Amino acid sequence: MRIIKNTTVKEAIREARNNGALIAGTSAGASVMSERMITGNALLDTMLSPTFKRLSKGNLELKEGIGLLDSVIIDQHFVVRSRYNRMLSAIMEYPKYNCIGINESAAIIVHNGWATVAGESQVIVFSNPRRVHTTAGHALAAASVQLAIYVPGEKFRIKN
Repeated sequence: MRIIKNTTVKEAIREARNNGALIAGTSAGASVMSERMITGNALLDTMLSPTFKRLSKGNLELKEGIGLLDSVIIDQHFVVRSRYNRMLSAIMEYPKYNCIGINESAAIIVHNGWATVAGESQVIVFSNPRRVHTTAGHALAAASVQLAIYVPGEKFRIKN
């Protein structure tokens, strides 16, 4: 996204999709499909790690994505890199989004308000956090978070 900033590339991709083109991305290319994308940088945990060491408000860095999917935040390599803490942080800080973890060897195909899981692995969806709050020390908490695990061939609703 940094490379295409201040260009017409984002608008060209969105226009192509609106005209019926298939738009696809793998790894970071999947994350960039959403309106807000996880960069992978922890703002408070400065040691490089595939996941977060703590669930703290302000630790998750999100940047502007292409915006083909405006209701979700996507993370990639999800199960294999144990990125649950990143996604739990995302759903608690941004509860209006559904947070989708796409594992390696998996994909979602989005069409007419449905996401179909394809490939050989799972897709994990976090949604509907309840009673989210933050402590004085910035720790995130929630009474519950809905979790769904989908396998190839299964579908779930998605806004795009």
